[in-house]
Amino acid sequence: MSFEVLDQLENKIKQTVETIQLLQLEVEELKEKNNKSQQENDALRGENEQLRNEQQNIQERLRSIIGMTDGI
Repeated sequence: MSFEVLDQLENKIKQTVETIQLLQLEVEELKEKNNKSQQENDALRGENEQLRNEQQNIQERLRSIIGMTDGI
């Protein structure tokens, strides 16, 4: 093999390694974004559950009030 062929091979290997490193960084960033999205999703689910409970409490209170007025 000539030195030129070895140089070309070396350059291709360097480019491949750089590409792999960039892709690994991108994967890490996407994992972080996914984790943040999951945390936000969990927080929204919790908030949704709380709002549903509040809505149920309000409905029960309204039924109770309506029940009182039915007796009048």
